[in-house]
Amino acid sequence: MSSLYCQTLGSGDTDLVLLHGWGLNAEVWRCITDRLSSHFRLHLIDLPGYGRSQQSIAQQSITQRSVDKQYGAMSLEEMTEIVLQNTPKQAVWLGWSMGGMIASKAALIAPERVHALITVASSPCFTERPDEGWFGIKASVLRGFEKQLSIDFQQTVSRFLALQTLGSPDARADAKKLNEVILSCPAPSVEVLNNGLQMLAENDLRADLTHLNMPFLRIYGSQDGLVPRKIVPKLDVLLPNSQSLIINHAAHAPFISHSVLFCQEIISFITDR
Repeated sequence: MSSLYCQTLGSGDTDLVLLHGWGLNAEVWRCITDRLSSHFRLHLIDLPGYGRSQQSIAQQSITQRSVDKQYGAMSLEEMTEIVLQNTPKQAVWLGWSMGGMIASKAALIAPERVHALITVASSPCFTERPDEGWFGIKASVLRGFEKQLSIDFQQTVSRFLALQTLGSPDARADAKKLNEVILSCPAPSVEVLNNGLQMLAENDLRADLTHLNMPFLRIYGSQDGLVPRKIVPKLDVLLPNSQSLIINHAAHAPFISHSVLFCQEIISFITDR
């Protein structure tokens, strides 16, 4: 089993798995752990190839180059399987952005393991599909980030983070917090980051998610430039058994810009189950 970095906080009766987004690590949740840990037992995970999970693998006598190669060619299903191996047998799963896609895949692979699913600023299909009237990130934008990563790693990641906070009430402060998260842990390799961009570009879980039966909450930011609010009514129709919430004036990281409201909604959704 591939061991991932996981920190457990809190003493609640319900396990809550938290999955971060592209380029980051579990430290991104620190702004809300105090509020949530009094209600739930939190499991903060660095995804495969990200943050301290690189060190966890290296401690198993695997070279860093082998780690980068392994995780730089990993499919969404393979990454999700590794996360499942490192999480409680029964939990609520909350995933932000790319983490939301992984949490959704976990619910599809092992629905008996996922008591409830929460996705935040995430999409079952991140890329724009003009022929289907589907809104998302233009494929050319993702390809541009892939190309730029090999030229200027730090600036490319910083630019992507700036896009995530654009439109929030205090975008500069929010972007600073995300950059601090990156600097707090080992940075993922270019191979791992490119693989994450490819996962966002290639996967489409829209049809698969119609088969989910567990409680499902989808949270969005009204100003999100990466996951447009225009997809919300489309998913409301496609996934009638799920709930959607749009946080006004929030961008791609509503748990940072609107942490109090965000936590209130999470606590209400889980405790009402």
